[in-house]
Amino acid sequence: MTIADLPALNATLNATSAALLFAGYVCIRGGRRRAHAACMLTALLSSTLFLASYLTYHFHVGSVPYRGGGFTRPLYFTILISHTILAAAVVPLALVTVARAARRRFDRHVAIARYTLPVWLYVSLTGVVIYVMLYGPPGSRPAP
Repeated sequence: MTIADLPALNATLNATSAALLFAGYVCIRGGRRRAHAACMLTALLSSTLFLASYLTYHFHVGSVPYRGGGFTRPLYFTILISHTILAAAVVPLALVTVARAARRRFDRHVAIARYTLPVWLYVSLTGVVIYVMLYGPPGSRPAP
């Protein structure tokens, strides 16, 4: 694996996080607490691996400019700005949510998870959208 492979890995990790978050939500709605916990902890691991890979990539490559034009340019920057702001917010939200569950404070866990889940899902899904807007569908062209 090279540095050029990391954007695709990052998109995969984001998609994996989103799928696990959704699965965890379905599990808890169905009363499957252990499966919910497993999904959510694995989503946290996937997101942590994403962050390490993302930081490694941008340490080596720097900023990647958006090359599109027309209506997609303001769309891209709208998604990017909202994604970036919420990505910064999701780190403490996720950590507090997990900590409350670990302390078995489920009343407080549920209270914050109502906010954490949609924000985390949005960040994970828009991470994939940003990848596609920057690099095209997976396999369509190599990363810079």
